[in-house]
Parts: sequence; structure tokens; C-alpha cells
Amino acid sequence: MSAFLPGLAPPLTVSQLNLRVRELIESEFDILWVAGELSNVKLASSGHWYFCLKDSEAAVDAAMFQGRARFLDFRPADGMKVEARARVTLYEPRGKYQLVVEELRKAGLGALHEAFEKLKAKLGAEGLFDPDRKRELPVFPRAIGLVTSPAAAALRDMLATLRRRAPMIPVILYPAPVQGEGSGARVAAAIEVANARREVDVLVVARGGGSLEDLWAFNEEIVARAIAASAIPVVSGVGHETDFTIADFVADLRAPTPTAAAAAASPDREALADEVAALKRRLARDLRRIVETQAQRLDSLARRLLTPAERIARQRETLALHARRLRNAMASRMETHHARLKSQRTALGHLDPTQVLGRGYSIVRDADGHIRHTSDGLATDAALDITFSKGGAGVRVVKVEKSV
Repeated sequence: MSAFLPGLAPPLTVSQLNLRVRELIESEFDILWVAGELSNVKLASSGHWYFCLKDSEAAVDAAMFQGRARFLDFRPADGMKVEARARVTLYEPRGKYQLVVEELRKAGLGALHEAFEKLKAKLGAEGLFDPDRKRELPVFPRAIGLVTSPAAAALRDMLATLRRRAPMIPVILYPAPVQGEGSGARVAAAIEVANARREVDVLVVARGGGSLEDLWAFNEEIVARAIAASAIPVVSGVGHETDFTIADFVADLRAPTPTAAAAAASPDREALADEVAALKRRLARDLRRIVETQAQRLDSLARRLLTPAERIARQRETLALHARRLRNAMASRMETHHARLKSQRTALGHLDPTQVLGRGYSIVRDADGHIRHTSDGLATDAALDITFSKGGAGVRVVKVEKSV
């Protein structure tokens, strides 16, 4: 056991000292940007980068671990001027302070980032990124235009994709350098040429991956405004999936890579062929069902169809039935008429004066032919004519008796 004077704190171990120094350093410094030159750069098998960051008068050790290093868009090398976003800490096992780098970029990119954000805010305020401005891409374009460098690997990838997906659609290249001084103006000019010629229905503006400086042409205002002014729908396919440019925000569709941009601008022949085949199968099935339904209907109608002899026989049966009904109706009506006639004859018989005469009565007429109902007005020796039920006689009045 170590001896120490009474009343004094016990001594710290080296580990305790380094821990307290680390805590002190980390509490003192926030994450900050440090500019310098790389030296003694090493890549460990673990994927971690170790290097020294120095200027003309001092140096500091630094480490960038694999989780952050995988986002690098360049390979660090000795002598490279960089800017590191880092935490200041202490490597306790050796008691050396160091930087733990969160982000590493080439020197001067800070100004580019600032310019990027400034232009993005400006164009966004003007409404150039609004979703309402975005247009639908044509499903079956008459031709597809490519704005890129003829020497770019991205062009070969896009052409291969278009040959595979839509070999029937013409492809027109509007060449422009995609990197270096003046490349932004050349890209904008190519977009304007495509619009002036009106040869294509969709335009792909693309290039392969690279650093922020490599992609800078697509962050220039002249390119953004050319895309915004294009009457032809524009697909942007610049860099890799993690890269974003101003052109991506303005374009009608942003694709993560040039290959994806070519795919987005073109119909898929194989998918269309599969769809057509499915439609053919559906059409054949529907036609087969229609034919089968009509065949059943025809069979039903055929069962109802009669031969001429059968039709004549049925018509004869129908006529015979009508004839029977007509005869029965006529007989019924004749019976009714006969009954009515008989009844009328009976009633008429009761009114027949000859029938009355047959019962002993006679009809008396005077010399003027008037029927005499009473003896009033008769004179003796007046001539009368008497009608009996059978025959008649002329008489003279011998005696007149007055009616009571």
C-alpha cells in the first residue's frame, strides 16, 4: 500500500488522470471544423483511417472510424488539403490527445456547400422545387434524349439499359461536358438545343458519381433554370444514391443513378410483353366464354326449331282447335237465338187475335170497317161484318141492347 501524508488526497493513477483529462477536453470543445494537410495516412484492415492533420507549425493525430469513413467520396492521401469536422478527445491508453473525425472533405468545399445551400434556398423560394410543377413522364415516348458526356461511363450504362428495356425507341445524344470549367453552361445549352429541336419526348440529364467538385456543374444556377424552363419533361440522374444536386430538386423526376434515370424514362419491353400476353390470355378466355354461351343459346333455339312438316302439323292442330271453338261458339249462339225466338213466338202467340177467336170470340166491324167494341151507336138494321176463327159472315142488326 502506498504511503501518503495525512490530510492530502491520495495520488491518481495514470488511467484516472487520463480519464479526467479526456473528460475535461471533451467538455471544453464542441464538434468543430479543422483545416490542414494530411500526412502519414493509413487504412487499417478494419476500415478505420488514421492520419496526421498538420499545418506549417503544428500537427495533431486523427482517426476516422469505418462507420463514418464509408461515406467518403474520395480516398485520403498524403499531402491532400482537407477540412475535418471532428471531436477533440484524448486517447487514454497513450495519453495523447487526438481528433475523432466525423466528416472529411477537400479544402474549399465549405464554400461550395455554402453556395449550394444559398442557391437551394433562392430557387426554393421562387417555387422551382414545388411538386405542382412536376410533370408526369410519357408512358411511350417517341424518342429519349440524353444530356451527358460522350466519354462518360454513365452513357454506356444508360444505353445498355435502354437497349434492354426499349430497343424500339430512338435515343438521341445531346453531348456536353459534365465536369470542369464551363461545363454547367454547356449542359444548359444542350438542354436548350433539345427543346429547340423537339426531337424527343423525355430528357435525361445525367453523369456518374464523383466528389462535390466533380458534380458541381449540376449545382449551377444556369443548369437549374434550363431544366425549369424545359418544355420537355426532365429526369435527373446525377451521381450515386446519396448524392443530391440542385438539378435533382428542379427536375420533374430525380433518379438515384444514371441507370435508374434511363429506366424511369423508358417503358419496359419485357414487362409490356408480359402485360400483352396476360391481356391475350384474358381476351381468349373471354372469347371462349362468349362462344360457349352462344353455343348453348343456339342449342336452346335449335330445340325450339321445327321442320316444315312439324310446323304444318302444329298449324293444322291450331286451325282445328280454332274451328272447334268456332263451331261450339256458333252452336251455342244458335241455341241462344232459337230459345229467344221460341220465347218470342210464344209471347206473340198470346197476342195473335186468331188464337182469341179460336176460344169462341169474334171480331165485329161496322160498314166503315171500324171494329165495334160496344153496341153504342148501333142502329137497327145496321150492316155488320163478323170474323170468326174460321171464316166470317155479314149480318144485320135486329135488336140493339144498350151496354150497362
